[in-house]
Amino acid sequence: MPADLSFAHYCCELLASAGPCTARRMFGGFGISTGGLNIALLADLGRGDTLWLKADEETRGVFEAAGCAPFVYEAKGKAMKLNYYSAPADAMESPQLMAQWVRLSLESALKARAAKAVRARPAAKSIAKRGTTASKVAVKAPARPASRRPDAVAARPAASRKSRSG
Repeated sequence: MPADLSFAHYCCELLASAGPCTARRMFGGFGISTGGLNIALLADLGRGDTLWLKADEETRGVFEAAGCAPFVYEAKGKAMKLNYYSAPADAMESPQLMAQWVRLSLESALKARAAKAVRARPAAKSIAKRGTTASKVAVKAPARPASRRPDAVAARPAASRKSRSG
């Protein structure tokens, strides 16, 4: 059963300490984001609609110590684990109780975005490995001389053009 829209709105209220939240339909549930960062998921993995908060290597222990369950689903007969943990039951009662958990989730999302940006930058290095240096890739090709450009006739002053009619 897909996640309930009213539950999504309630979770957005709980997570509001991170900033204005948006819930969007995603894989039968919802993805909740703020400022372009995914900070939570709403999904029913067999125990009813659950709020799943973004985690990372550093925050995983905090979530586990609070008794939060990891987000694990099955795909093609294999258990798949995402970096999300269920929100603590007591934190589901108010935005004030949720605030510390939202902060952890937002920090994890910011780290994930920064790591993605770092992974995207080495493209010049991968070209360099194929035999082209990074400096050659970054250099802009020189412009063609005016006489070889297709628009060269139009670019010359009218006085210097030769008349074809006479």
